[in-house]
Amino acid sequence: MPPFLQPKLLVSGIKEKAGSLVVQGDRLYIGTSLGNLHIYGLKEKQDDGAESIQLVETKKNLTRRSIEQLGFIKDINSLVLLSESLVTLFPLPSFSPPTPLIKAKAAFSFAIHTSVQHILPESKDAHPTDADFSKPKSIPTLVTVLMVGCRRKVVIYSWKDGEPQEVKEAPLPHSPRAIAFLGPDTACFAYPTDYAMFSIPAMTAVDFTTPLPVTASTTAMGALSGLTGYMTLGLGAKAKPSLLQVSDSEALIIKDNEGLFIGPDTKPARPSNIEWPVPPDEIAFVKPYIFSVLPAGTVPAHPIDACIPSASQPAPSFIPTTVVQIRSSISLQTSQIIPFPFDTPDSGSRPVSPTSILNASVRLLTASPSAKSPLFLVTTPIDRTAAAVEGSSIWEFTMKSWVEQIDELVVMGQYADALALLDTIEEAVLPDKEQRRTRIRALNAVSQFRASQFDAAIDTFIDLDFNPAKVVALYPESVAGRLSVPPEGWIPLYGGPAPLPVDDTSSVMLGENATESEKGSTFNDRSATDLLDTITTGAGSIRGRLRGTGLGMLLPGGAKDDDTASISSKRKFVLHDDLHRSVETLVRYLANYRPKLDGALRAVNITPQNQSHTISPLSQASIEELFALPNSPLSALTPEQLLRFAQIVDTALYKSYLIIRPALLGSLCRVPNWCEVSEVEEDLRARGKFAEMRDLYNGKKMHAKALQLLRDLSEKETDMEDKLEPSISYLRKLGPEYIDQIFDSSKWIIEQDRDMAFQIFTSEDVELPRQAVANYLENIDPMLCARYLEYVIEEGNEDSPAFHDRLADIYFSMTLAAKKRNDEKSRKEVYGKLLKFIDTNDRFGVDRLYGRLSSTELYEARAILLGRLGRHDQALELYVYKLQDYLKAEEYCKRVYQPGTDTSSVFLTLLRIYLRPTVKTTADLLQPALDLIHRHNPRLDAVETLQLLPPLVTAEDVRAFLIEALRAPIFDTRVVRNISKARNDQLSRRLIALQSKRVKVTDSRICPQCHKRLGNSVIAVHAPRGEVTHYQCRELFSRRLNETRH
Repeated sequence: MPPFLQPKLLVSGIKEKAGSLVVQGDRLYIGTSLGNLHIYGLKEKQDDGAESIQLVETKKNLTRRSIEQLGFIKDINSLVLLSESLVTLFPLPSFSPPTPLIKAKAAFSFAIHTSVQHILPESKDAHPTDADFSKPKSIPTLVTVLMVGCRRKVVIYSWKDGEPQEVKEAPLPHSPRAIAFLGPDTACFAYPTDYAMFSIPAMTAVDFTTPLPVTASTTAMGALSGLTGYMTLGLGAKAKPSLLQVSDSEALIIKDNEGLFIGPDTKPARPSNIEWPVPPDEIAFVKPYIFSVLPAGTVPAHPIDACIPSASQPAPSFIPTTVVQIRSSISLQTSQIIPFPFDTPDSGSRPVSPTSILNASVRLLTASPSAKSPLFLVTTPIDRTAAAVEGSSIWEFTMKSWVEQIDELVVMGQYADALALLDTIEEAVLPDKEQRRTRIRALNAVSQFRASQFDAAIDTFIDLDFNPAKVVALYPESVAGRLSVPPEGWIPLYGGPAPLPVDDTSSVMLGENATESEKGSTFNDRSATDLLDTITTGAGSIRGRLRGTGLGMLLPGGAKDDDTASISSKRKFVLHDDLHRSVETLVRYLANYRPKLDGALRAVNITPQNQSHTISPLSQASIEELFALPNSPLSALTPEQLLRFAQIVDTALYKSYLIIRPALLGSLCRVPNWCEVSEVEEDLRARGKFAEMRDLYNGKKMHAKALQLLRDLSEKETDMEDKLEPSISYLRKLGPEYIDQIFDSSKWIIEQDRDMAFQIFTSEDVELPRQAVANYLENIDPMLCARYLEYVIEEGNEDSPAFHDRLADIYFSMTLAAKKRNDEKSRKEVYGKLLKFIDTNDRFGVDRLYGRLSSTELYEARAILLGRLGRHDQALELYVYKLQDYLKAEEYCKRVYQPGTDTSSVFLTLLRIYLRPTVKTTADLLQPALDLIHRHNPRLDAVETLQLLPPLVTAEDVRAFLIEALRAPIFDTRVVRNISKARNDQLSRRLIALQSKRVKVTDSRICPQCHKRLGNSVIAVHAPRGEVTHYQCRELFSRRLNETRH
């Protein structure tokens, strides 16, 4: 890619030798060897935007000798001129009065550096305020430094916001022949033979010698920025050391045919250097390109053809004239080669003299101290006759626009170079810099992915918040599914043009106006390298055979051995040399992206549990729609876009695990996810991952598929438990919203084993709608329904009368059905459950059930219901007359009997039924009546019982009843009262006796507390033993007595 347009001829026919040049605004100042200063005006044409030049003024004999170097100081609006070993300042535009810098005598070179520095104020007010005690604030100041290299010393002049500062000097061991600033505090000196790094704050220099240990030239990536100054080189003798400032952190020094990058610490700033076929005659720098002038006969005319010599091919030819080589300071690759004579748009209209085709010397003159385009050079015919006739010419090199350069690099697939170039451009010059950076970074990541640098590529995609659909598209169909894009479609997918074929990019680096022969003499190092690396023979790669030749030195990475070059060349054409490693990297990307997506979705209340079964499947979205999703942070996406991203990420993660980590599929399937089932289910089935399929279906609420899968798998089992248990366990976990699915999928299980199938409806994890389950089971088998209702009532604590009534009705219907089919065993079992239910349950409707049973022969059930209705006489009649079960009749009476209530006469009612039958019966009821009187005589009214007995019953038959009825009480209440009174009287007498006790106090009686004689003191007598103490000792003695007793 040629970054510069073809040189434009500005001035021709200059008879004087141009020695220096500087541009300031719209003025071009040219210093000559005769001490004259030519001032040209630069104007931009309105029609084509090109610049025109016009001589404005000539300062004759401004100096007595050659003007060796020119510069400009904006702070003081003065031209800096080096002539006769003296630096002089000429104010513009008058050029008078000149100010010679006397301290800078015997000067060899100078350099100017201008920067904005934040400087603390030097003094404060006499009376400090509270703000003065805070951190002092720095003031932005425009600082310009003029450094003059003199004989064995350096002199520094400086200005701050246009105010001159104190002049500083520092002795040096040698004389600086060239100076380049590396930031505001450091400068690099070129001595006649060596180099030194000078610290401005310390005013000391550190020498370093060359050559330094270097490595073979390779492509260097790093972005260079922040250039703030550039030294305009004078055009002295060719033996003068060459030195360039490339950035604030590195300088380029020339030693023989090698260019070394040196940092402020005097150490190599880069691992790779520049190698020329021969030492360059001149060098210059226009950010970010390095210009070098190579002598005639050193650059091959057809580099690609010349590097593959054969027996039938002549030796390589070289360009017979001086060549201007333009090399990128970022990649160190040759970007453009322009041989002399230069081809210009107006060359066809100019008269061509016979001498114009001869060679000429080319001398580079930098345009401005900021290392910006354009660059000017001077050509002078080598032939003296031609030089005398034609004179010298000044040419202008204009760089193409940044946008055009970057776009050309992208078209050629040189994304890393495009990024590095982009980093050198200020955002003010390129407003869409960040958008371009994002796009090119993505394209570079694709290039890294193609080169098996998977981690670096994925890290870029993560950093750019790139659409995961496009990231997954880089993988084969086994991972990406229908999103997979072939390698030739990767670059267009990521917004870039398809790279040009090698044949289209390997031959030309000239401008668009170059001739075919000139194009043949120029080439693109990168494309040529790729081409050479693909041609291998038994003797090794072409690169190895070319090592040491002129062309080999021009190729990047020339120091690699044959094997390394061969392996490298083969690897370039392998898209996926390690699928496993690439998928591992993808898993890292997806695992990093997944929790972020989950958090973003939860923020808008979207989770797989509540949404995964309602959103449209990923398969319904077109590939174009998925690729069109934005490359934005998750916070900038809509919920619909977040859902699509989640589906893409989880589906790709499933497929990746299926390939490299099958053991983790189970855990991934069991957690909530957004995986697209249709993309992975066939792969899971083919690999026999049925448990993972079931979990996946379950997570997606695709229960019909999961249950069908379990049914299909059950056909392979012979044991009934192994056959049915998986389906039963799955159905037990489904909620009421899937009740239809549960009913549909449980039919075949009920047909296989009803007892096991019943577990489906008794799950403790979920609560199914009981009414619907009861209806479903009753349609299949009333016994199952009754069993379910029993479970609901007994263990589910169901209080609704509807379920209790329904269970009673089912018992009743089953009893009649069993009787109808003469199944006595079943009838007894069900009838027993009915009797127990209606006897113990109080939630069902008794009236309603009795209405159904009243016309049947279920007499015991009718009797229990009549008793529940309070119609005890009718219930007892059924026990006695219909069932003739007298013990149950008595049990019924004992169960309902309550003294002092309406049921206190229930035994008398039973006796009346025995002795006064209301229906005609042949049974002898007298004996049951006598047995009732014998067993329950206390609960029978004696008078009414005797009235009911028939006359033929003897006293002996009811002897026990009569004795019990006629027995009198043993104790009269008056006796009890008198005994209680006598007891109270006895206790009262004992108390009086205790309280009337006397003590005798004599002169010799001692107090048991203080052991002193009582005498006539006030005393206290203690009960119950009558101890006597002083009155004042009573409390202490009483306390002691209590302690002794306890």
